[in-house]
Amino acid sequence: MIAPVLTGPAAAPGELPPVGVVGGGGFGQALAKAMLRCGRKAQLWSRRPLELEGVETTQELADLRRSELLFLAVPSPYVPETAEELGKHLDGEHLLVHVSRGLIGDDLLTLSRVLRQRTAAHRVGVLAGPLDAEALAEGEPTGAIVGSRFPEVTTAVREAIGGDTLRIYESRDVVGVEIAAAVVGYLALAVGMGQELGVSPATVAVALTRGLAEAARWAPTLQADPATLYGLAGQGDLLAVTGGDDRPEVRLGRALATGASLEEAGKAAGAHIEGVTIARRVNAHARKIGEATPIAGMIADVVEGRRDPRDAMAALMAREVGTE
Repeated sequence: MIAPVLTGPAAAPGELPPVGVVGGGGFGQALAKAMLRCGRKAQLWSRRPLELEGVETTQELADLRRSELLFLAVPSPYVPETAEELGKHLDGEHLLVHVSRGLIGDDLLTLSRVLRQRTAAHRVGVLAGPLDAEALAEGEPTGAIVGSRFPEVTTAVREAIGGDTLRIYESRDVVGVEIAAAVVGYLALAVGMGQELGVSPATVAVALTRGLAEAARWAPTLQADPATLYGLAGQGDLLAVTGGDDRPEVRLGRALATGASLEEAGKAAGAHIEGVTIARRVNAHARKIGEATPIAGMIADVVEGRRDPRDAMAALMAREVGTE
């Protein structure tokens, strides 16, 4: 068990505590800018030196102990290690919310569970939905959903980044929101492939619909409500993808469709894409429980170079995919 530590100096009477962000990438910086628009003090931790106007930046995780609410904005493969280090400076008074689209390992472990295991901050949540870094940074009208079993977590997020241009919804199905975000992460790759290859919107729509239906069949094995996939975290987010928000996953899909290697496509996307590994693990998990996930399998084959993107997209309506 992690021993609790002091949370640092309390805020002055009438003064709200700062809000912390772990991760200095595009989304982490966008969160900090949203906080400033809401009149909140923002602390941002980054491994590399970083300057952001109006934001207190640091390379020491210990500095974030003054923040009651902390957003974890690092790629899912780094969450366990980062949470372990961050946990040394947190206690049960802190609220943790991650923004990752990832699931850990072959068992598809959710990040909310990782945060509870590796820190003393058991009041955790996930921020998901049609919320991309650019829109958040610029304050464009949009919405998001917080998955948490603790209403105070949703309230804290609303107070930190919500406002006239960002409406925050809530769900008690934490795992469902996390799975929905992960599924959209890899289905967005198919959208990018379809765009580059000139595939009809109808074909892409069929692929996405079937992809969500696949997830709805295996999600309950992880204690998620399949209905959550058809809400803002899943279907709502996919509508934003097809509407052209040009998120990194879509750019990666387009690059793969040109024949670029995964490394080359990653550079074109300009961000760490978690969906590149999730699709294969989802496919493997589904097979273990006797479910077929041909859409996830197809996406994984393309990402791994096992299948030509054009052939894969052409096979979407074929019997071989529909009955795999």
